[in-house]
Formats: sequence, structure tokens, C-alpha cells
Amino acid sequence: MAIDGKWDVKIKTPIGSLATQYAFTAGPGGLAGTATYKDETVALQDLTADGERVTWRQSVSKPMRLNLKFDVVVDGDTMTGHSRAGRLPRSEVTGRRRS
Repeated sequence: MAIDGKWDVKIKTPIGSLATQYAFTAGPGGLAGTATYKDETVALQDLTADGERVTWRQSVSKPMRLNLKFDVVVDGDTMTGHSRAGRLPRSEVTGRRRS
């Protein structure tokens, strides 16, 4: 899959930019992933890939308790897209695959 690997991702939120690490793996059961911000690691839910477009959901408790939805496009070693937390404005998402 185009998104396999470890990624350094920046999420530009209304409270500032968050630097988060993501890990994606494709296995016999499909695509799986985790997100790590500071000392919190969460599993990604409803992770789907359709060509270069990848979507998922995740719940976080830091910096505040939120349920997030992500929609990104992977182009080689970069990703761009957005995340959304309920009615809050969309947050820009950019990422680079770790080598």
C-alpha cells in the first residue's frame, strides 16, 4: 500500500501545530495503524485506502478529548489533507514518510 511505513505528521489546529508520528502496516487482515502524540499512542479506526486517498478515525485525550476524522492523499513520501473534530473547523494535515 502507498501509505505503509512510519510518518512524521503536522496537524495545524486552532491551538497551534501538533507534531505526531503515525505508523501504517498492511497485513492479511487489511490496513492497520497507530498515532503517537507525546506519551499517548492510539489505534486508528475505520482505516481505508482507495488508491492514494486514505481515511481513518481516531480518538485522542491530549491536548484535549476529541474524536477526529482524517482524509489524506499520499503522493510518494508525502501526504496532504485534513482532519476534522466534530463541528470544529478543518485542520490542515501534512506528512513526510520517515526513511
